[in-house]
Amino acid sequence: MARRVWNVVVAVLAVSGPAFAQQNRIDAVTPMAPERAAYGTLPVGVRTLTATDRDRADVLNTKEGGTIARYDRTLTIEVWYPAVLAAGQPAGGEYRTVARDPSRAAILHGRAVRDAAPAAAAGGYPLVILSHGYPGNRYLLGHLGENLASKGFVVASIDHPDSTYDDQKAFASTLYNRPLDQLFVLDELDRLSRSGSGSVLAGLVDASRTAIVGYSMGGYGLLNVLGAGFTDARVTASGAPPNRLLFERAASNPAYPKAADRRIKAAIAIAPWGWTAGTWDASGLNAITTPILFVAGSADDVSGYEKGTRAMFLGATRADRYLLTFLHGSHNVAAPIPAPAEAYAYSEPLGAFPFMHYADGVWDAVRSNNILQHFATVFLSIHLKGERDAQAFLDLVPRGSDGVYSVERDGSRKPDYTYWKGFGPRTAAGLMLERLRPGE
Repeated sequence: MARRVWNVVVAVLAVSGPAFAQQNRIDAVTPMAPERAAYGTLPVGVRTLTATDRDRADVLNTKEGGTIARYDRTLTIEVWYPAVLAAGQPAGGEYRTVARDPSRAAILHGRAVRDAAPAAAAGGYPLVILSHGYPGNRYLLGHLGENLASKGFVVASIDHPDSTYDDQKAFASTLYNRPLDQLFVLDELDRLSRSGSGSVLAGLVDASRTAIVGYSMGGYGLLNVLGAGFTDARVTASGAPPNRLLFERAASNPAYPKAADRRIKAAIAIAPWGWTAGTWDASGLNAITTPILFVAGSADDVSGYEKGTRAMFLGATRADRYLLTFLHGSHNVAAPIPAPAEAYAYSEPLGAFPFMHYADGVWDAVRSNNILQHFATVFLSIHLKGERDAQAFLDLVPRGSDGVYSVERDGSRKPDYTYWKGFGPRTAAGLMLERLRPGE
């Protein structure tokens, strides 16, 4: 009975007019947000593109021991970019999509203007690729896409087929396709940015300065793209793609490219999946040399923390790396947009409240989004733009007496009573930031 009453309340709110619709904003920045979470000075445009990778192995139509089926795999890509608005043209627009329950249409609101004219930049803007979880869609990290574009980045967010809310299929497809999708989108944005491509993106992107931001299965993909080859155990594990297809990107495959793509200068792995499932071993992580920011909740029950993301942070010993920890945060902290209103009502098909797909039990979604926006801006500005002054935002400085913790190499924690530059009093509580350099 209580569930029915709640559904009625949500239904009433959903038709109560424009004021309620504004709850579905992806661009909120609160007074508690750290300094670099604020939107930049550039207007933001957004366009939806499609691109087709010809002759990809078709995991779902290949039988074990049979011929490998092939197909053309088409991706939908949302691209945010610095824009020029016409005189008097207002900022802002909407995104029509679906919630975690794909039977429910959702309308999100942000600052980007659909199909706005791009703002030219000599040499082009750095490229950031966003890769969602399983399932998800290209808007799940949309808050980060808009935010970074306002600061002089082009951001391409992927809808990964077989892995979105409205086309989720067997996990084997995601295991195989995720790193390939990321590399294909990098190649495609690189191609479209070239002079003579005929694309509106021509001259807009400098793909030689690229970063990948991956959440959950997106983090799984980017680690493999950075050079962490899969273990033989993952290649043959239950539920793996047929015919040892993962061997193409396994550490034991001599043909697997050991060096990271030289265009990729940085990466942000948010709750990356795979370590607790035996996807990598120590030698695989040692192949990563690209600077990387790991982000995790200390109570992540999907990817794991001490035996998951933090173990990977400690094990990637050849990379300059950071670990940003949200104490007591779950798998959902920081990355997903705030739950849209359409996710509040109970879903019979899912047997759950879709709200739980977006929300964390401890951390407010907007606050954790703002913290991610801040640190992503700083980290990517350093590695894609060469803004070395931004390093000051990653160094601990004395500030006050609210409990921020430092972490020793053995994992022990002690009160440090420090803040990072850009955080106001009491606003960094619950966060830890660790750094290890190559060789550490």
